[in-house]
Amino acid sequence: MTRILLRNGVIHTGLASGEPVSAMAVEDGRIVWTGTDPGAFADPDEMVDLEGRLVTPVFVDAHVHVVETGEQLLGLDLVGLSSREAVLEKVAAYVTDLGPQDLVLAQGWDETLWPDPTLPTAAELDRASHGRKVYLNRIDGHSAIVSTALMAQVPGIAGLSGWAADGRVEREALRALLPLLADLTPAGHAERGARAALQSMASLGIGAFHDNAGPAIGPESDLEAVKSESAAAGLHGTYYWGAHLGFGDLDRLGDISGLAGDLSADGSIGSRSAALTSDYADLAGHRGHAYLDPEELAEHIIGCTRRGIQAGFHCIGDQAIDNIAQAFRLAEAELGTETVRARRHRLEHCELPSATAIKTFADLGVIASVQPMFDGLWGGPERMYAARLGERWQEMNPFRTLLDAGVRIAFGSDSPVTPLDPWAAMHAAVHHRTPGQGITPAEAFAAHTVGGWYAAGIDDAGTLGPGQRATYAIWDRTAFPDLTSSDVADVVTPCLQTVVDGRTVFEKEGVR
Repeated sequence: MTRILLRNGVIHTGLASGEPVSAMAVEDGRIVWTGTDPGAFADPDEMVDLEGRLVTPVFVDAHVHVVETGEQLLGLDLVGLSSREAVLEKVAAYVTDLGPQDLVLAQGWDETLWPDPTLPTAAELDRASHGRKVYLNRIDGHSAIVSTALMAQVPGIAGLSGWAADGRVEREALRALLPLLADLTPAGHAERGARAALQSMASLGIGAFHDNAGPAIGPESDLEAVKSESAAAGLHGTYYWGAHLGFGDLDRLGDISGLAGDLSADGSIGSRSAALTSDYADLAGHRGHAYLDPEELAEHIIGCTRRGIQAGFHCIGDQAIDNIAQAFRLAEAELGTETVRARRHRLEHCELPSATAIKTFADLGVIASVQPMFDGLWGGPERMYAARLGERWQEMNPFRTLLDAGVRIAFGSDSPVTPLDPWAAMHAAVHHRTPGQGITPAEAFAAHTVGGWYAAGIDDAGTLGPGQRATYAIWDRTAFPDLTSSDVADVVTPCLQTVVDGRTVFEKEGVR
């Protein structure tokens, strides 16, 4: 049993007391002492001089797609490209190193950034890729552009909802392609992707994550790859399988916390598939798509609650969120308020909730797993939300309203939809683009640390105090960043070491 004393640092405990701490002792993966006088902790086996550096609890990414994040890190990344021509050019350059049968898998295009939002067509992809199978996922993951050769591999795809002859697919047509993508990827692909994503997370001070897997995201083998690679890397994983009424999957999948995560109640604003109570501002007569009705949602909540696991749903539009709120009231009537509350059920994104829905979630202890960079990237009067929703953009991602109503929130990235960058995410939450919806730095930090642990049902992590898990990060700065600064560059903070349960999972030269 090794007793480690870290001293001469600036230790941001995350505790409400806010008392200054400059030293911390760790034993057997737990914090056993904190204070300002290192002499008060006797006979350590090892001493670490922090040289004035900042120590914080690790960040928790409460919504991430691990394999897909790794695919973006290792493969064809379309994020930030400024035109359809740039997308086609990047595809053409990428395929020069591929064999004729290799799948071209890419993600991240966003036509709202282009001067002309016209999408590439299947025919144009065919020419750029020289006839290869190509799948280009939109940045939100709810629509894609695919080549003729790939569509030809799915008989009957033209008869599915969400199919278009020009190569754009969503909803049923998109989901029909997923098993094919799994079959076409080479052996070891998921493991390599998971390994790259986990290494990136650890290097950013992210020591814990919630992997949002499910049959609409990827095969079960992807989830197993994430589990095995996480165990090897030493990060703390919480795993969700977003299968509606997937109770038969529980024993087979083993260590999962719930049938939650990206079990979709609707789609996304960017793909115009989020279910709204009013028309899209840029598509008259269209209100998106609700994939499950309140009775179907309630059946899932009740079944999960009775089995002692979390239920949860991907939900963005107000119609989908209202459906879920109604479903929770149905579950409450069946099971009782406290029985439902005890499970800490959760919602992913929850971007456009009504006041009635917010009260329901507060009453029943439903957690909102939210992504501040959605507002950072798409909020404001001249960005995507405003284009799709008009003045309703100001109702999106109401963090202040959620907290004031008593809804617990946890921060995540939804990577690869937005980058793995906890400091930028917290900055975006403090500097919310809707006046009055910004939150304090302390609230933002809590949402990205203890909030994520709470959402996973874990109550002995997220702060640095005696009895808590020794799960912390050491940063290359001597004070906590000023999240109130208007410049996000002011909060950029290189991570020097990430420790999970007393085990170092990342270390840069110069810490010891």
